[in-house]
Amino acid sequence: MALASIFEKIVGRDANVAFMAYDGSKAGPDGADVRLEVKSPIAVAYLAQAPGELGLARAYVSGHIDVHGDMYTLLDRMWNITTNDLSLSEKMDAVRSLGVKPLLMRVPPPPQEMRQSTLARLGSRHAKQRDAEAIHHHYDVSNRFYEWVLGPSMAYTCAVFPHEESSLEEAQFAKFDLVARKLGLKPGMRLLDVGCGWGGMVMHAAREYGVKVLGVTLSKQQADWARRAIADAGLQDLAEVRHMDYRDVREGDFDAVSSIGLTEHIGAANVPGYFSFLYGKLKPGGRLLNHCITRPTGKEKTFNKGGFINRYVFPDGELESVGWLVRQMEDIGFEIRHEENLREHYAQTLKYWCDNLDANWEDAVQEVGMGTARVWALYMAGCIVGFERNKVQLHQVLGVKLDPTGNAHVPLRPSRDWP
Repeated sequence: MALASIFEKIVGRDANVAFMAYDGSKAGPDGADVRLEVKSPIAVAYLAQAPGELGLARAYVSGHIDVHGDMYTLLDRMWNITTNDLSLSEKMDAVRSLGVKPLLMRVPPPPQEMRQSTLARLGSRHAKQRDAEAIHHHYDVSNRFYEWVLGPSMAYTCAVFPHEESSLEEAQFAKFDLVARKLGLKPGMRLLDVGCGWGGMVMHAAREYGVKVLGVTLSKQQADWARRAIADAGLQDLAEVRHMDYRDVREGDFDAVSSIGLTEHIGAANVPGYFSFLYGKLKPGGRLLNHCITRPTGKEKTFNKGGFINRYVFPDGELESVGWLVRQMEDIGFEIRHEENLREHYAQTLKYWCDNLDANWEDAVQEVGMGTARVWALYMAGCIVGFERNKVQLHQVLGVKLDPTGNAHVPLRPSRDWP
């Protein structure tokens, strides 16, 4: 069987994708607007040794496969393989089609792949040193690179779009403001923002609500960038960002806690302790807003250690269902006052990020290298498809620490609607 035809079989004959290979073979419809080019035997070796999602990702990241056309369109059309991977029987069929020789080639994974052995040397899952390395792997890429991808807000979490035509910056402002309103922020209050990133929520709460805010992040590059931004904005009297593990925060009696995009890094075994820690940091009547990516139900695997996302993007990342997370919050003592799913908003956010990366592609490649830029192109486009197809969701959950009399200190209805 010709090489291009083998790749077509693996990806799917109904995907409306054209294939061409270094042996001169072609497959798929002639008029397809997306083409996959197999450039060298190393691509075949990657696929033979890891049929499905991981093998294709390795070949693309390392430059032995090229995509001609829109990455999102490609991944949307080959959804079953990029998200659900192949069954064991399908993998065996792929290996038989590719032959024995590619299995014998020694081809190490691209350097962008985080090896499990590397993480294992740093302790058990979600030990402090191991968490720090996992965060460093993803977030300490380059602040300049993130500026190009994320835009001026430097917000690397789901935005909230007030209208279909809202810009990314408008939507990120709306997200931070939604969090602030759900937390009931007022001048003079104290807010703890865990996993604060580049300080977007920290600065929004200080600038727009007169709140004194402490933000913490495990990324040194994020902390350095946030401190400069706070100084440039003249918010030093209200806003502070520290490079530290949230578990090392000693202050307490906060009026509110925001956790925007951190829970995914905690790990299921540590979630009860995580919510217990945040509960202990709040004064009675204090509120927690937890904003995180979730699984759509409790039936899916919590994480795939061997998959592309876990190896290249979020090492040790784990997703849980919103129902499970709510139960953990309730068992700790939080009363749940509001919950909403924003998954369509995350798909739209990612589209903006993909457009930004495309617009700055040459600069991005020069800054972080072709392999890392390709990781981002692949991961963000794949995530758009995931949110659109309800394979992942984004939930905000608002919990309150009741006072000793059972008072939640929450109005009967919010003074302004929560969109």
